[in-house]
Amino acid sequence: ETRPLPLSHAGGRWPFKNSSGNFGWRRIFCCCRQSERMLKSKSFIKKTRSGGVLKVVREHYLRDDIVCGWAPCEACGGGEAGSRGPGAQPPPAAGSGRLTDQPHTASRLCPEPHYVLPDTNVVLHQIDILEDSAIQNVVILQTVLQEVRHRSAPVYKRIKDVINNPEKHFYTFTNEHHKDTYIEQEQGESANDRNDRAIRIAVKWYNEHLKKSQSNTVQLQVILITNDRKNKERAVEDGLVAFTCDEYIKSLVGNPELVDRLACTSDASNEIENGRLIFTEHLPLSRVQQGIKSNRYFQGTFRANRDNYLEATVWIHGEEGETKEVLVQGLKNLNRAVHEDVVAVELLPKEKWATPSAVVLQDEGHVETDEEVEKEDLLKNIRAKKNSKPTGKVVGIIKRNWRSYCGMISKSQIKESTRHLFTPADRRIPRIRIETRQSSALENQRIIVVIDGWPRHSRYPNGHFVRSLGNAGDKETETEVLLLEHDVPHQPFSQAVLSFLPKMPWIITEQDLKSRMDLRHLYICSVDPPGCTDIDDALHCRELENGNLEVGVHIADVSHFIRPGNALDKESANRGTTVYLCDKRIDMVPDLLSSNLCSLRSNVERFAFSCIWEMTHNAEILHTTFTKSIINSKASLTYAEAQMRIDDENMHDDVTFGLRRLNKLAKILKKKRTDNGALTLSSPEVRFHIDSETHDPIDLQTKELKETNSMVEEFMLLANISVAQKIYEEFSECALLRKHPAPPPSNYDILVKAAKSQNLEIRTDSAKALADSLDKAESPGSPYLNTLLRILTTRCMMQAVYFCSGMDTDFHHFGLASPIYTHFTSPIRRYSDVIVHRLLAVAISADTTYPDIMDKHKQQALCNNLNYRHKMAQYSQRASVAFHTQLFFKNKGFVDEVGYILFVKKNAIVVLIPKFGLEGTVLFEEKGKQSPKLHYSEEIPSLTVESTVFNMFDKVTVTITLDASNVQHQKIRMSLVEPVIPGVSVPRSSSLKNTNIEEPMVKKTRLS
Repeated sequence: ETRPLPLSHAGGRWPFKNSSGNFGWRRIFCCCRQSERMLKSKSFIKKTRSGGVLKVVREHYLRDDIVCGWAPCEACGGGEAGSRGPGAQPPPAAGSGRLTDQPHTASRLCPEPHYVLPDTNVVLHQIDILEDSAIQNVVILQTVLQEVRHRSAPVYKRIKDVINNPEKHFYTFTNEHHKDTYIEQEQGESANDRNDRAIRIAVKWYNEHLKKSQSNTVQLQVILITNDRKNKERAVEDGLVAFTCDEYIKSLVGNPELVDRLACTSDASNEIENGRLIFTEHLPLSRVQQGIKSNRYFQGTFRANRDNYLEATVWIHGEEGETKEVLVQGLKNLNRAVHEDVVAVELLPKEKWATPSAVVLQDEGHVETDEEVEKEDLLKNIRAKKNSKPTGKVVGIIKRNWRSYCGMISKSQIKESTRHLFTPADRRIPRIRIETRQSSALENQRIIVVIDGWPRHSRYPNGHFVRSLGNAGDKETETEVLLLEHDVPHQPFSQAVLSFLPKMPWIITEQDLKSRMDLRHLYICSVDPPGCTDIDDALHCRELENGNLEVGVHIADVSHFIRPGNALDKESANRGTTVYLCDKRIDMVPDLLSSNLCSLRSNVERFAFSCIWEMTHNAEILHTTFTKSIINSKASLTYAEAQMRIDDENMHDDVTFGLRRLNKLAKILKKKRTDNGALTLSSPEVRFHIDSETHDPIDLQTKELKETNSMVEEFMLLANISVAQKIYEEFSECALLRKHPAPPPSNYDILVKAAKSQNLEIRTDSAKALADSLDKAESPGSPYLNTLLRILTTRCMMQAVYFCSGMDTDFHHFGLASPIYTHFTSPIRRYSDVIVHRLLAVAISADTTYPDIMDKHKQQALCNNLNYRHKMAQYSQRASVAFHTQLFFKNKGFVDEVGYILFVKKNAIVVLIPKFGLEGTVLFEEKGKQSPKLHYSEEIPSLTVESTVFNMFDKVTVTITLDASNVQHQKIRMSLVEPVIPGVSVPRSSSLKNTNIEEPMVKKTRLS
């Protein structure tokens, strides 16, 4: 029996009992209150996971009261629901806007008032055009939306955002449920052809429908925009007005700049370079899949080499989490793959396997063919059989992961040319050929470009201009570039997000006091870097009556303010982490929480989640308590202030006594960890002193670490481990944990070789062996050697990652030598910690659970996003340091400094300047200059320049300056001063006051 169903259940699933008495589900795609008929019913049987049999019936309902979106339309009831009496038309589709009464788009091809209806491919490929404010009054069909959603989630989100913008006047027409526009697929007709026909039917219906309206005295038109030649021809045959996107956009009178934003179509990219094909054809997906099944081809992620544009690595993810690397060298073998694409590779014969290049090669653009062949010959020279790696070639593209790219235009030398090369800021991305008539205006600006395609005959991919970011070198522009390049969400928080913040003034209620442990009487304090406003953690330590110590770690209770599933929670989950740049902070949560209500500032009452231990004086844990609490911190200290209190024998207040006890316990805890095999590594970390008026860096120095840094670190680590044990005990399948995989033995090759060159032995068979051998690796004549070895060891490590306990079996944290670990102590700046707080709250019956947190698959998907955001945050922070370093050296001229060789390349050395924590490359081969005699030894490794041998960790003197010759890629340039090599070294630019520098302070890295 068919009966009308409530509108709220459209698209839902209804249970029913059939004539045999079996239960099944009826999926309702659409229904209506009046004038409805069931078009078709399809039923099929499917097997459930539990082995049962389920009958599914699909019914498609049509209706005749779906409005056209033009408000004055009398056929639709004047655009007002209810104007035709009870049960009249429903409102437009949710989130859909309305078309304006009188469209005013001025087009030379269609001077009459008109609306635009694009097909699926136009939406997919010309989304930048559709997003422009000049494009309004567009009808988006349900057919088109469904196809876009299926083919590209990012474009679907963008077009939905456009539809939801009331100023754009985009209207969604549900043609698949309108009785006059729904069509069935004919026998022998492909799904694509059926959808094209449905689009044409909808355009025809619109034009006939608008003509019938008594209000339509202006004769409005709806025109079809399609780049499909056959679709356009058939539309014209049907008497419809149809244009390609290029034709329509170029016809617009008031917006000539839109032409630059047109995506290149396949027909528009018919330029044959040098009269020949450069690349081989990509295999079709069907052949690629067959080849992967037969192990002829391998699927992996393409990672371009930042230092050598003719080399890349394909990371192949095998079973049980194993990863393999396939080396790809040479332009033809790279075969138009772009960084982060998912590709299919075919291995070359073993005699053609190569070793990773030690050559630094940058794509200069406009390279002659012979010159490129010469560069590829440099790669062939390194095909040594002994250390060769599996080498292959790209045979197919499985998934393109193109994005918007920031960079600068390289203006064509041909006068009045509209085709130019775009140079991305990311050196791993190839140059992109674009067409623009604004080249003179854009020449010194940072712009955004997207790739449209890469034909076989083109040296570079084709793309189109999207928008300008501002002048190159401008601080705001460069900051915007680095945030966009690293995909850091940095838009202001929306009103929907802000609406879930607590109303001010915020107060602690009597109910809050009943449900939390009152710890306001304790002498709690926080210890943080100078200027910190988002204070996540605070500590206390006091002696108990039984002689033991009570130690508490109190963490901001962010999960109290961010409830699961609301807009604030979703935004925080998407951002994943707070990003700290040199001159600004991109918060994960709004400022009201990060710097106020959640920040554990002194002398204010705050909610906390406390981890409290009873310990002996030898740091043996006797009992652990987790509780929601209320605290009142007695002091907000910097690391230096806390250290001063500990060292000042004249201070005897309760906070200072607590700090001294904590510091003593921390030293014991650290010794236990290191004895257990925990690693203590190093990485240079710098601090900029910023001018208060210009906001430019005026001083640059490595950060100084104190005992209090280590003190705080030890108790944060202990809290994280304690919480990890607790949530895994309670939720073995869905605990959010953090692991640090042990590096593969090959990662240590460079470290072992470097140590051997200094007559030192580094053992890598276990974390304990590595830690012990690093402790013993000392050289009386080189006090900085041990730090260099630890810096190099850091580069050998794998990335620590979040994971769901039910989706993995290896929990071990290699760097901390801990069997289990998580992040609990920084919920203001890490979303992982918010989830851990929720799990812990449920474990101690302080909160209730919810479906998503118990779903291990959703939990793992969340972890994947958090890992990505964390990695991008690290990269953006490094980019910010690099940019501010350039600003610092901008007006310094030439600066001489002592450095140490970190790496030896085939034609360069990489030098670390301890004073600034700065790395740079000294190149011995430069374009336009005569190259010295070079000999590279991979075994040692060493580089002989003329007769001078450079080994890793050798001490050198270099002169540092900012090379601004390339506005796009300004860089710190280093040239060799000492040792003196005639024709290679440059004269000293200033007298070094202290060439025998002491070992500088470096950041002791914990791999947490």
